[in-house]
Amino acid sequence: MCLIVFAWQVVPAVPLIAAANRDEYYQRATAPAAAWPEHPQIYAGRDLQAGGSWMGITQPTEDGQPARFAAITNIRAPAEHKDDAPSRGQLVADYLASSMTPREYVESIRATAHEYNGFNLVLADRDSLIWYSNKGDNDPRNGQPLQPGVYGLSNALLDAPWPKVLKTKAQFASLLCLGAPDDAFFEMLSDTAQAPDLRLPETGVSLDLERVLSAVRIESPSYGTRTSTVVKLYADAHATLQEMLVH
Repeated sequence: MCLIVFAWQVVPAVPLIAAANRDEYYQRATAPAAAWPEHPQIYAGRDLQAGGSWMGITQPTEDGQPARFAAITNIRAPAEHKDDAPSRGQLVADYLASSMTPREYVESIRATAHEYNGFNLVLADRDSLIWYSNKGDNDPRNGQPLQPGVYGLSNALLDAPWPKVLKTKAQFASLLCLGAPDDAFFEMLSDTAQAPDLRLPETGVSLDLERVLSAVRIESPSYGTRTSTVVKLYADAHATLQEMLVH
């Protein structure tokens, strides 16, 4: 994912609501969200190049396992990129295939997290939600259960004040207050307006590219928003994941 806003324990009976856009090169082979044959409990999109995922859910099980959610965004730091790093999408897949709680999974990957290029990982079940980044050591929230609230992630750390994060968080919070239907969240995710130059972050790419990447929904000849997704984890019902293909 490259933009995700989520509400944790804000709406009664719906512990988690998330709305997200996945940005990727158009040529990278991708499978839409579906049950995975080798892990039928996983419902997620799939990166067919490396085998992992950017976002997915599982359902409650008869033996008491709660519904679970995982999503990941990359941290934009081209000067720090490692060509031989393992695929970050595998972190999502491995959590969803496991029976670990969010905290248990974070502890299981902490020792090797430095091997990956920069990432933000969001893990949740009915009872807890954790944000974990291998670049977030200076944030006291890193790797700890988050308090109830509305949060935003793009390609920097949690709630970094990038224009599209600030804008989407505000719109998302307003839609939640209104009890808006899911179509309104997808409309929010379809915004192609670029931020003014004075508000752009400096992430190590050219100004022209910063402009393109500043939109909620990115459009360019070779790279852009591939899918928009809305996820809900319910306290006493099956989780839902609705995906809209963009490119």
